[in-house]
Formats: sequence, structure tokens, C-alpha cells
Amino acid sequence: MKTNWQTKKLEEVLEYEQPTQYIVSSTSYKEDYETPVLTAGKSFILGKTKEKKGIFPAKDLPVIIFDDFTTATKFVDFPFKVKSSAMKILHPVKNISDAKFLFYIMQNISFDHTGIHKRYWISEYSKIEIPLPALAEQKRIVKKLDEVFEKVATAKENAETNLQNSKELFRSYLQSVFAKPGKDWEEKKLKEIGVTQTGLTPKTANKKYYGNFVPFITPADIDISGNGSVRYDSKGLSEEGLEVGRKIKKNSVLMVCIGATIGKVGFATREVSCNQQINTLTPFDGYDAKLFYYILSTKSFFNKVIKGSSQATLPIINKGKWENLSVSFPKSLSEQKTIVKKLYALSLETKKLEKIYEQKLTNLEELKKSVLQQAFTGKL
Repeated sequence: MKTNWQTKKLEEVLEYEQPTQYIVSSTSYKEDYETPVLTAGKSFILGKTKEKKGIFPAKDLPVIIFDDFTTATKFVDFPFKVKSSAMKILHPVKNISDAKFLFYIMQNISFDHTGIHKRYWISEYSKIEIPLPALAEQKRIVKKLDEVFEKVATAKENAETNLQNSKELFRSYLQSVFAKPGKDWEEKKLKEIGVTQTGLTPKTANKKYYGNFVPFITPADIDISGNGSVRYDSKGLSEEGLEVGRKIKKNSVLMVCIGATIGKVGFATREVSCNQQINTLTPFDGYDAKLFYYILSTKSFFNKVIKGSSQATLPIINKGKWENLSVSFPKSLSEQKTIVKKLYALSLETKKLEKIYEQKLTNLEELKKSVLQQAFTGKL
């Protein structure tokens, strides 16, 4: 910190206002309504309201909204309403502090709020000391940070687009491979291709059923890396537990068949067991098992699963319906293997691209932190 900077507590440079008068009466939001309804959390804008009263006035902007329980913050420079009273509205003290400067400096504060659910602004957060230059210097720093972060945001947007495109590249090619069956292809139901099963959970009260004899797979363990990989070290069954549960052979396809992740697909490279939220296909000899992992990963098969599922709040497709879904594939085992080889190679290449863009996103976040650190030690 430069010698001509002061040290101030946040409560000395920010005045808080309770949000009570700005809380919406109704949560019936529509995009074509006028006034945004805000939260200080990740979602920020929850929707828009048509309510005309209790709107935060433009003359008092800009401000910082502060989640009193999580300490999350957002900078706001437009009229708004709020969802709840779980926040404070923070006003910069006139002629002393700049709202955006303080918002930026709060992004650089490390504050541990884990484990205790309580309001933090008055009792703790407002007591945090910060370095504070003169108002003109605050504005200069804000201008510089805005310029840097605008470039970072553009780079981040490009990286996110490229990341999405690399994922879509494989999905599109995968779909195209099976969209137009060749003349030497055939169509069969899953139950005609291999052994189908639904998982089963041995009684959890019987501790003898659980151990490390065989991995016990749940939906959370499937497709953990976006390439069908399965986590084997979360839970396990004992030898006795496997006798009660389902024995699923190596090279089986696993699909989640209930809930929000219905249609998620994994490929077991070792013998496993699984719970009742998962249906499995173990292809007969003469088929390339990995081919059916790819087929069941297509958008078209996912659509069949959704169409065949119950239309209740919690979508579910039972084994009877699932095993009767049909797929098209080459009759020739050699052609099956050729397709698998091509898809695997493309999958590896797209994963490399994804890692590059994911690392770039991580680097951009680290750059933001570094720039903030420089700014508030007087080095920007």
C-alpha cells in the first residue's frame, strides 16, 4: 500500500440500507416486464417484475448489494427490486469513496463464512479494514480495472464459446454416424443385443453387504469426465452384498433412468454393481460393447428415452420400456470396431481441445485476481 493511502473499515466508507421497502410482492416474473429483481448470489437477475412501487431510485445509484449470509456482492447501476431481506444495500460515503472501487476491493477479500448461518455485515464484515486512496485515485483505478476486465470478459466469452464448440463437434459427429444407417446395418431392441438389468441396492442397514469386493455405482458416479468414465471408488459391496445385488459384467453400458440426470451414460471397464436408478446393457459376444455406449450417448437415443419415460414431475423409464427401445448399427463386427476406433480418436482430440479452453478460463480467473491484488497494493 502506498504511503499516502489510508486504512479504513468498510463501515466507515459504506453506509448500509435495509432492503425491506424494495422487496417484490409477487414472484410472477416475465422477460417483457420492466424492473429487474435482484439477488446478490450467482444468478443476480432472478427475473423482471411489473410492480411500479418500491423500486430502488436511480438518483441513489450506483450501489453494492451484499448477501448478508454468504457475503456475495454485486455492483448495481440500474433501478431494481429485490427478492428478499437477506441482503444489505451498500451506499458509498459521498466525497470519500467510489462504489465500484469498493466493489472491486471486496472481490479481493477472503472471508470464511462456512459452517455458521448468520448475518455478517454488521457484526463482522463491515469491520474489515481496507486500503483507501483519495477519491480521484479510486476513480483512476476503477477506470483501469474496467478496461482490463472488459478485455478479460471478451477473452473469457471467446474461450467459453470455443469450449462449447469443441464439445458440440463430437456430439454432432456422433449423431451423424448413426443418423443414416447403411445398407448392411440392422435394427434391434436392446434386449436382443445383450443382457439388460436394473440395479438394486442391498439393505443399507446390513453392514455386511458393504465393503470393497466390487464397486457399487450410483448416478453421481457415471460420466464423471464427460466421456462415459465411471468412478469406482465411491462405494462398494462385499462379496455377500453382491450376491444380493446385481452383478454387472465388465464392458457393460450403464444409463441413468430416473430424475434430473436421466439419459446420462457410462461404460464400465470392470465388473460392478449399481443401484436401482440405473439400467444396464451387457452386449452378447459378437458385438463391440463400446459401440453401444456411443449409440446410447446420441441425442436421438436420449429423445427415445425421454419419450418413453413417464411424464411425472420425476421422469423415469422402467427396464421393460428401456430394453424395448431399438437402435441401428452395422451387422459386421469389423465395421463396428472401425466406427468405435474413429469415435474414440475424435473423442481424444476434442478432450484435448476442451482442456486447453478450460485451462484458459482458469488462467483468466487467476489474471483477474492478480490484477485486483496489484490494484489494491498501489501497483496498478
